[in-house]
Amino acid sequence: MASIKYNPNGQKGKITYNSDIVSGIVVLSLQETEGIELVPSKSKGIKLCFEKEGIFVDISVIAHYGYKVPELAYRIQQNIKQMVESMTKYKIAKVDVHVQSVIFPEAAQHEASSEHEAVQEDTVKNN
Repeated sequence: MASIKYNPNGQKGKITYNSDIVSGIVVLSLQETEGIELVPSKSKGIKLCFEKEGIFVDISVIAHYGYKVPELAYRIQQNIKQMVESMTKYKIAKVDVHVQSVIFPEAAQHEASSEHEAVQEDTVKNN
């Protein structure tokens, strides 16, 4: 875990942020973005790189069907930038968004109806 020191305007004292705090803010901003889900993994599809120019963010998400991917990516970038910069005073240098897949509502409904039909067939055969 990296600790990042912030010393605004040469003030005495320092503020130290753990990288997990910044990652948590990124997760919060993604959860508030409609039309996406986090990638189910330990890192939640988030990679952060702290450089002199600012924080470089690499995000992987799953989009919901019916949302325009370019608009989703733009909203994700804006939400992350706004939340991280307002809560930590760090600058976001870059946000790369990777859409890993799309969730289609018909696929979920089709799977559920197929399972239901299979249970009905088993019930008919057993009776």
